[in-house]
Amino acid sequence: MAGPVTVVVLAAGRGVRMKSARPKVLHEAAGRPLIDHAVAAARALLAGRPGSRLVVVAGAGREELIPHLGKSAPEAAVVVQDPPRGTGDAVRAAVPALGDATRVVVLAGDVPLLTAATLARLEGALDADPGAGIAVLTALLPDAGSYGRVVRGGDGRFARIVEAKDATPGERAIGEFNSGIYVFDRAVLERELPRLTDDNAQREFYLTDVLGFAVAEGVGVVAIPVEDPSEVLGVNSRAELAEVDTLLRRRAVRAAMAAGATLIRPETITLDEGVTFGPDAVVEPFVTITGASSIGAGSRIGQGCVVASSTIGAGVALRPYCVLENAVVGDGAFVGPFARLREGTVLGPDVHVGNFVETKKARLARGAKANHLTYLGDCSVGEKTNVGAGVITCNYDGFGKHHTGIGAGVFVGSDVQLVAPVTIGDGAIIGAGSTITKDVPAQALATSRVPQKTIEGGGARYRERKAAEKAKKE
Repeated sequence: MAGPVTVVVLAAGRGVRMKSARPKVLHEAAGRPLIDHAVAAARALLAGRPGSRLVVVAGAGREELIPHLGKSAPEAAVVVQDPPRGTGDAVRAAVPALGDATRVVVLAGDVPLLTAATLARLEGALDADPGAGIAVLTALLPDAGSYGRVVRGGDGRFARIVEAKDATPGERAIGEFNSGIYVFDRAVLERELPRLTDDNAQREFYLTDVLGFAVAEGVGVVAIPVEDPSEVLGVNSRAELAEVDTLLRRRAVRAAMAAGATLIRPETITLDEGVTFGPDAVVEPFVTITGASSIGAGSRIGQGCVVASSTIGAGVALRPYCVLENAVVGDGAFVGPFARLREGTVLGPDVHVGNFVETKKARLARGAKANHLTYLGDCSVGEKTNVGAGVITCNYDGFGKHHTGIGAGVFVGSDVQLVAPVTIGDGAIIGAGSTITKDVPAQALATSRVPQKTIEGGGARYRERKAAEKAKKE
């Protein structure tokens, strides 16, 4: 391949058919904004090529897009096209930001299925033809719809692209269409861009006209059909967004199985594109795993679980219908069923968190257990501590959150309220039904129950009195 390359991502469109206040390219497919998919493909092409650059052309909705790019693609140079007057005008706006590139790759920010391998193949086609100065990616469909048609000469070589609105009936019958993805020799691009006019039905400056100018001057244009037409599907409506989302998630499912995971009834499993799996992980039906989640080797995710931006270690058993959000689960842990691990939860190795247990900003050390009906919020739990059923860390006093520290080897009996801030020392025992409001030293026994009172025969007399009261009313 040639030297430095600049990838220009076109993201200035209004996306009118989305009927949304958000910029089209910030709508998500498979858990990532459309623009992030395009940037990922561009980054892969640019990797290891000194002097290369990424440029994004923004327009409508740039008030949201530019801050997003500042976080997700800080290396990108952003240029503004205002008002939007077509793809040719957008690329013209990007010219001052091209840097030292000898080649310019142009792609759309709303084409999320495009792969870096396809971009590399397109650039390779330009390398392979010494007389060519432009390569364009095309696709073949029985009905090319509103896409621009690729017109070839009698020798089968590229002749021109005609936009659907400007095409004759014969041209609209052509099944090969323009994907809007190009590789340009920079000198050719900069020579032809000033010749663009808006003499067309849309009154826009078409980048496709550059290809026609080049052919007229004897510069070769290589048109390469994409192997999988779905790669160049663009998004202009909610229905098309749903279509590419489905295809991206299918791709994620195939990648998971290729990595050695077993997916039971994979058609029912929802995965974001960034989810990773270790070998021999098992995912049961109707599971949803999103964000930058990772599932360790040999772990099993039970039916109906929802895992969002969480890290699951090796050999974990996540039993059915658990919900995890921004949590970390250590190797060999058991969770659920019906547990909820909220943001900031960190479970160490071999921790047991059982049914109907909720955690939030809770750190449980190795071997700790909370098996039933418990809330652990803003707390730390030491190694091999046992937290009984119905225990609550009372972390909120109506004004602020407070921490509960529970040491190692502690036994907390059932139905205990730990009123934060409070600390329980190592090896302490907390009697069932207690409300703990003061620190408990290590190895201490703490209770706060009202003494039990037993009245012999009192139960029978109570029933007799209630029966008499009922009979009197009747």
